[in-house]
Amino acid sequence: MKKKLVSCLISFTLLSSLSTPLLAKAQENTEGIKGSLVIAGGGVGTSNHDIYEKFLLLAGGKEKAKVGIIPAASTTLQSSEKFKEDLVKYGANSDSIQILPVSNHDFSDTQKDESTWKNQVNDKKLSRTIKGLTAVWFVGGDQTKIVDSLRQNNGNDSEALKAIWDIYRKGAVIGGTSAGAAIMSDVMITGGDSLGALKESIGNKENKHVNENQHNKKEHEPLSVQKGLGFFQHGIIDQHMDERARLGRLAVAAYNAERDKEKNFAYGVDEDTAMVVNNKDQKVEVVGRSGVAVLDMSKAKLISKQKVRSGLENIKVSYLSPGDKINYHLKSFEFPNDKVETKGFEYYSFNALPATGVFTPYGRLKAYLSYSLIDNESMKSAKSYVYDSQGSGYEIAFQKNSDTNGYWRYTDGQKDDYSIVNVRMDITPKTVKFQPDKKTSLTYKKPTFSSSESPAYDSIKGNLLIAGGALGSSNSSVYNKFITLAGGKQAKIGIVPAASTKFDSSNQFKSDLVKYGVKAENIEILPISNHDFKGTSENESNWKANMNSDKLAQKVKGLTGIWFVGGDQTLITGSLRNENGSDSKVLQAIWHTYKNGAVLGGTSAGAAIMSNTMLAGGDSYGALSYGFTDTYDDMTQQEGGPAYLEKGLGFFQYGLVDQHFDNKARLGRLIATAYEKGNKNQLAYGIDEDTAMVVNNSGKQIEVVGRGGITLVDLAKVQANDKFPSDYKNILISCITPGDKVNMTTKEIVINPGKTSTRKNEYYSEKIGPNTGLFSPHGVLRKFLAYDLIDNAQSKEIKSYTFNQNKGFELTFRKSPESNGYWAYTDGQKDDYSIVKVALDIKPINVDIK
Repeated sequence: MKKKLVSCLISFTLLSSLSTPLLAKAQENTEGIKGSLVIAGGGVGTSNHDIYEKFLLLAGGKEKAKVGIIPAASTTLQSSEKFKEDLVKYGANSDSIQILPVSNHDFSDTQKDESTWKNQVNDKKLSRTIKGLTAVWFVGGDQTKIVDSLRQNNGNDSEALKAIWDIYRKGAVIGGTSAGAAIMSDVMITGGDSLGALKESIGNKENKHVNENQHNKKEHEPLSVQKGLGFFQHGIIDQHMDERARLGRLAVAAYNAERDKEKNFAYGVDEDTAMVVNNKDQKVEVVGRSGVAVLDMSKAKLISKQKVRSGLENIKVSYLSPGDKINYHLKSFEFPNDKVETKGFEYYSFNALPATGVFTPYGRLKAYLSYSLIDNESMKSAKSYVYDSQGSGYEIAFQKNSDTNGYWRYTDGQKDDYSIVNVRMDITPKTVKFQPDKKTSLTYKKPTFSSSESPAYDSIKGNLLIAGGALGSSNSSVYNKFITLAGGKQAKIGIVPAASTKFDSSNQFKSDLVKYGVKAENIEILPISNHDFKGTSENESNWKANMNSDKLAQKVKGLTGIWFVGGDQTLITGSLRNENGSDSKVLQAIWHTYKNGAVLGGTSAGAAIMSNTMLAGGDSYGALSYGFTDTYDDMTQQEGGPAYLEKGLGFFQYGLVDQHFDNKARLGRLIATAYEKGNKNQLAYGIDEDTAMVVNNSGKQIEVVGRGGITLVDLAKVQANDKFPSDYKNILISCITPGDKVNMTTKEIVINPGKTSTRKNEYYSEKIGPNTGLFSPHGVLRKFLAYDLIDNAQSKEIKSYTFNQNKGFELTFRKSPESNGYWAYTDGQKDDYSIVKVALDIKPINVDIK
């Protein structure tokens, strides 16, 4: 059974009463601790070698590590056994790893009654066993069960807990994930979400005397805390920070609970990420795949804008990435030398929309602050919202100050990696009201673009590998698939650099292919471009003539694979089509090679060119509100505004393709384009970052490969209001993930057989409020649909909104008669969902914010 993702509300304690002995120091004498902490935010993948190897290194190394796993938080032993299996995979000795008999409850997957273990925590044998360890790991689940298992009824430490403290002081590493992270600080957060914490836990009058049964009927959960185990004495720790959008609840917890706010940060650890605490150096290092949010509450103040609700202002938010370090004693940060400052050197310049729901580009906190504010010279401030279905909530304002800065580098190939320092955050009470828009003032323009069909597809022997962007060098499944389709390690591959302004991405892709076994002499960067490249002595704009070079065309015909790098897709088409729009000789050669069995691949811009109608600009709000434009403003328009279309290269003729789908939230623009220019009998495809859509032409089938998913848009049953633009009913949305397949002609979806159906077997049963922005859990579309609708017995429909000032759209996602979900664990114990045929209605609205 799946691990429950939301902690049970076992003890409800409002933080306004935190002057009680509940928060007394767990261990007063914490000086001179020689041990370390590995505090993981949950969802640690088996493939996350950085975390596993760091833990084993701190445990004395793979050969010497002696690890005890504490299973108490979970309802089964499965996660403990899986963690042991993973440690062995990373080189630890199986005989040196044991699951310790620490629990206050029975486990559902064993014959024994483990509730009797509660009586063994003072057993000398167990204490001796612990004292012989070099590491202890707490698995995830319910953090209150860990504390109750290790503390006696009178609140004193058990002998087992004393033994853990003893080895920690002497040099052992203590680690944990999810619930195992929550127990690390003195103030242990046991429940609540951002909206619930703000509404009910900062001196607000409403809902102060609500009992636990009433909580279950509400759309939000108030903050609750208990006394943690206190291994980390330098601030509150929260987990699942990004996925569950817990920044608001962490801010409230830190504001109310930390009597010495001026001394300590508060920390929110993302999933698949860990903060590694070195007590000797008084530093924290970020390790893993995402980041750690750091809150400075020392200057924060309570504000009251209404009689009922209060807010907070002047909170400083920082976001640290892998490799960054935090000196928690000095409250300072250290960044790797290869990161460059963004202040004064901002890369982007576009007007970012407020973060209002699942149609917001860069809709999770770190990405939104990075692209929409920190590395964007046009933006001084940005906003988001959080509210319930009645519109009662808050506006969250982020602002650049004099000490605000960002730090950027590439990571894992050419993925952007940002660190953020000292963004001001103010949380102000607001009421948001929505009314149907009966008479829009927006000027919606239909597309004038038309695209002729490319050659018939029946004779194509080759395949396509279409990647959604941000392809990591470590994404072995995508690279190996491309190499296999190109003929294996003897493949002859040409790289088309035209979309980029530099050769970095082409050189990186070549290097990656070599790493995966292709001979370097069999890979060539083809001289295809219509513009000059930065950092070279040659003027590559002269390469434009190469599109009709017989010599280059002949070389292309000898290739078994061709790859288009990312950048600006219009530069690719401009480098391969003649001025009159006809195919150049090199493009004809690419088609020849493709028809005869070669694989064509591309990422980002290299994916956009694959279909006949190429989406080259605009965002979801812009496309739904303003429709389409005939002009193109280079890279800026890729981040927002009305949709811009051009003729693609047409290698994929079974529908439209869009990319960066999850990170740039492009569902709205794909729907608008598919409705106006698509074939309603075909699907439209949105490909997530670090993910590929593998097209098997002979089998008429698509397979998902990589780390994200593909969103399928089916307009066959759509009902639209021709008198009012972007007013749709019965759009069918499906989301498929690695191992799933779909037939391009019949539209039949084949789910990975390892997944189980959620229909009539839903794991959750909770009332869900609207998804409103950066403080709403599950901000990525697929996860929003999975957790809040498909795998939730109470939900028949869920809502999100996209708006700017007083205009926007209400999005209603409904369970249709054909809806289903499919679930499995992947990469360790990460939840992996596929979603089939959710109905979506889009309604124009007027917005009033007070």
